[in-house]
Amino acid sequence: MSVISERMTVARERGFVVFLIGMRVNKWWQAPLLWAAGSAMGRMLRELAAEPDSGLLSYESYGGRTTLMVQYWESVEQLHAYAHAREKEHVSAWKQWARSWMHSGAIGIWHETYVVEPGSWEAVYVHMPPFGLGRVGPLVPAQGDLRTAKQRLGERRIAASA
Repeated sequence: MSVISERMTVARERGFVVFLIGMRVNKWWQAPLLWAAGSAMGRMLRELAAEPDSGLLSYESYGGRTTLMVQYWESVEQLHAYAHAREKEHVSAWKQWARSWMHSGAIGIWHETYVVEPGSWEAVYVHMPPFGLGRVGPLVPAQGDLRTAKQRLGERRIAASA
């Protein structure tokens, strides 16, 4: 992705969901379990990417002892629909976790879900490629009434309450 030098913000009119998910390595010597959990996430992401109507808008991931993936979803209903769809990868991965991985204590898993309503967020990017919510977009110049964080929040709050 190419770097955009201009000061940009996101002009998204609708709300969205931020889903944080990850795992923590507790017993590094049980590497096969770590590999299995990571592979399961890879399968889920490939499945979601192949289905544009799944609701997953974008994601970024970060590694370390505790991993973090930030996912942006269209709605909490679509996130839950995917999580509970028996024919999708998540349900089989969750069953594998409950049956085999959970009791070892080798890895911990975690997630947090945030429902973000219009007018309750702002974003700015300078000298950045599309990143985070900026990958969801649309990206627009952060100028005029969108120049400062306060203005970006204020403009959205006014529009959301109208």
